[in-house]
Amino acid sequence: MAKKDYAQICTDIINVCGGEGNITNVTHCMTRLRVQLRDESKINKVEAKAISGVMNLIVQSGEYQFIIGQDVPSLFEEFKKHDGIKIGGSIQDDAAVKQDMKDKKSNILSTIMGFIGGTFSPVIPVLIAGGLTGAVLTLLTTFFGVSNTDGTYVVLYAINQATFYFLPIFIGFSAANKLGSNGYLGAFLAAIMLFSTINNAEGLSFLGIKIQQIAYNSTVFPVILGVLFMSVVYKFLQRHTPVYLRTIFVPLITILITVPVTLIVLGPIGNTFGTWLADGVLAIYRAVPAIAVMIIGIATPLMVFFGMNNATYPVLFLLIAEIGSDPLICTGMAPANVAVGGACLAAALIAKNAEDKSIATGAGITALCGITEPGVYGVLFVKKYPLIGAMIGGGIGGLLAGLLGMTQYVVSTPGFISIPAYINPDGTGRNLIVSIIVMVLAVAVSFLVTFFLGKREEKKRAIKA
Repeated sequence: MAKKDYAQICTDIINVCGGEGNITNVTHCMTRLRVQLRDESKINKVEAKAISGVMNLIVQSGEYQFIIGQDVPSLFEEFKKHDGIKIGGSIQDDAAVKQDMKDKKSNILSTIMGFIGGTFSPVIPVLIAGGLTGAVLTLLTTFFGVSNTDGTYVVLYAINQATFYFLPIFIGFSAANKLGSNGYLGAFLAAIMLFSTINNAEGLSFLGIKIQQIAYNSTVFPVILGVLFMSVVYKFLQRHTPVYLRTIFVPLITILITVPVTLIVLGPIGNTFGTWLADGVLAIYRAVPAIAVMIIGIATPLMVFFGMNNATYPVLFLLIAEIGSDPLICTGMAPANVAVGGACLAAALIAKNAEDKSIATGAGITALCGITEPGVYGVLFVKKYPLIGAMIGGGIGGLLAGLLGMTQYVVSTPGFISIPAYINPDGTGRNLIVSIIVMVLAVAVSFLVTFFLGKREEKKRAIKA
């Protein structure tokens, strides 16, 4: 496949979006370029989907997501060269804010999912790096005799623990940016919540009002609610404070209002909601574990297509905080992701066109590593029969994973590249062996089903011809 011309793709996207002046903000996640527009009527969606190098266009809550693939950072670099385009968490102007509010009213569920997904997506690289460091520690202590008092262990342990202890700071920054507020104030709010005299503090009060004892380092909902409130306060002050006073008084008043409200009201609400959600998810899993994981295995390609997969991260963190591992979300996504790889490779084997073979092969290899967007948008939803194969393979793999009690011990992108994430910290190998069997089975089933369906599709076309 020819090398992508990122400069040309950038120019084409700008043109179909109505020019630089119509673009209010550009960000990116692992595979998508996320664009916000001033006037959405100016975008040409048909031409956008036809741009060479763009696999598809997804619209969520007023955000236009161009599916590019794992090379999206290279395209993002081209957008940085355009001075007329704001890059990353910039504050929307009034027109964009009004349009965003209109979108929220039209589809509340989509807006909530889009917000959660858009908040966690930029944090994924940190989670992968920190999570897999935990797997590296397990390997070092189990197979290389490294002591937990060794300096190497201490440094790597700090990397792993800092990732999750300070996760609310990353979430605070990302959520504030997603809301068009000030990311640094969002991070500041989270840092205050994690400060030693506040985090999990007993007997704390503010102006005589008792503050509930909460371990903010083990939950994400309090900081999310806090940032939501903070963004409202911040934007209100930005609009009503004289320009020459904004630099000093807007951040000061925002924090002085937000912190007490978060600690007294929003933090306890978020903590209670998180506890209820964790208990509910665990109750479902414990009642029907095999079915629960199977559903995740079947539905993952659909969640990826609609951009809902990242919205499952809050549940994932709740599970890890509650029981020390994730037997549901990533465990179900592991066979689902590699099943997408198997389906794509089968589609590549069937394809007659060299370009189709190249796209399907590349997408298949990428999916086996855990990144499925290229496969989902470039193969599964284009040809349809690989989607069926992937969902069957993922479902069967998920069913087996649930029956055998497979779990994932650290946060990482589910797939073969994250195999160390399935090593039990106690050094036993059963879970790792089960995980390999589950994923290999998912690949085999999805490959065979896709190949069979693809050949049958070819025969039908031959008869019609």
